[in-house]
This record gives sequence, structure tokens and C-alpha cells, in this order.
Amino acid sequence: MAGKFYGIGVGPGDPELLTIKATKILKTIDIVICPESKKGQGSIALNIAKDYLPVNVEILYLNFPMTYDEEILNKAWSDNANTIYTLLNNDKNIGFLTLGDPMIYSTYMYLIPHLKLKHISIETIPGITSFSALASRVNIPLTSGEETLGIIPLRKNIEGLEKALENFDNLIIMKPSNEHEQLGETLKNKNLENNFVLVSKCGTVEEKISYDIRDLTDKKVPYLSTLVIKNRGLKYE
Repeated sequence: MAGKFYGIGVGPGDPELLTIKATKILKTIDIVICPESKKGQGSIALNIAKDYLPVNVEILYLNFPMTYDEEILNKAWSDNANTIYTLLNNDKNIGFLTLGDPMIYSTYMYLIPHLKLKHISIETIPGITSFSALASRVNIPLTSGEETLGIIPLRKNIEGLEKALENFDNLIIMKPSNEHEQLGETLKNKNLENNFVLVSKCGTVEEKISYDIRDLTDKKVPYLSTLVIKNRGLKYE
């Protein structure tokens, strides 16, 4: 009988924020897959989940290159799907670890279409997102009443940022380490320099919470960061 493939969200950083279901499944898997963009890079998701894994679990690092070249990416996803398929046919249960939630800007999402073609058993375990953890950490709601909420990833161009700021009351910026200086300048130009909170490495010993625009314009923003902008202000009565 073939094994089962699990996509497991391990949350934003605090090991205690894994769901009960995630911890139960982690204890049953034979192989844990950790995506990495460079060989030897290691896995933050694995560090979060390690205490819930069996002692004899096999750790497999699969390479997913950091590129926008669709041809290179599709080949990587297809090759990795073939590797997973072979392991499942050897009666191995496999867990693919993702930070936050598997269905929000994760590498796991892009594997699913390739694995579905092979008709394997797939179960996705949701995880707490970085922006949900951020809101709870600073005790500021993401939405209130009839307010709207948008989520955008910040890539090399931020042309869509101003439009998003016009269309949503509240905006979540994923990957703000990209073009953070321009992000900061946009907030200043929109008179929103006091309407944001930036949280880096949420739930870890290196966590940093900032409301200071200079941490966007003048300093390097860590990769594991999330930013929330609230057009109507941060304070709620």
C-alpha cells in the first residue's frame, strides 16, 4: 500500500503555535521534506517542528530554485514530484513542511498540480499565518466592522502597492524585505508613516516589532518579516 503525502503548516516561528493535528501527524511520518533554494541552507520550518518528529525520521532536502524562470521552476517541481512519488510507492508517509500556512505563498502549492497528476493521497494541514500571529502579538485587529483587507507580496516592483492602498482599508505586505526602502517612501508620501507595524521573526527569540519608518527606509529588513498597514490608524477604541 502506497504512503500518504502531507503538506504541514508549522506556523510563523513559535513551536507552540503548531496545531494539535499537525503535531499528531508529524509523529507518524517516515520522511520529512524541507525545501531549500540553496544546498546546505537549512530549514527554519524544520527547526520549528523538530521536537514533534520521530527520532528516526529521515530528513530530505529538495531544491526549489529562487528564480522567476518558469521553465526552470517547472522542471524543479516536476523532478521533485517524481522523487516524492517514488518514495510514496515505497510505503513511506511523507510530510512537506511549510512556514505559516501551506496555501499562502508557499513552495508546497506549486507541487500540488504535479502530484495530483500521479493520483496520490494528499492531505494539507493548515497553519497559523504570519499576519494572524502578528495581529495577535501586537493586539491590533486586522479588520473591524466593514473594513476590507488585502494581501500582497512585495517583489522587485511595487507598482501595485499604491493601488492596493487606495482599494483596501487594511493591507498585509508579505516579503517586505524586497524593496523596503521604496515601501517606506511610499508610506511617507501617503502620510501613513504612523499607520503600520512591522514584525520580523515573529514568535522567535529574535522577534522584533517596529512602528518606526526608519526601520524600512534606513535599515535592512529581515526576510522573515510581515508588515500591516492600516489606513484608518493603528489605535482602536
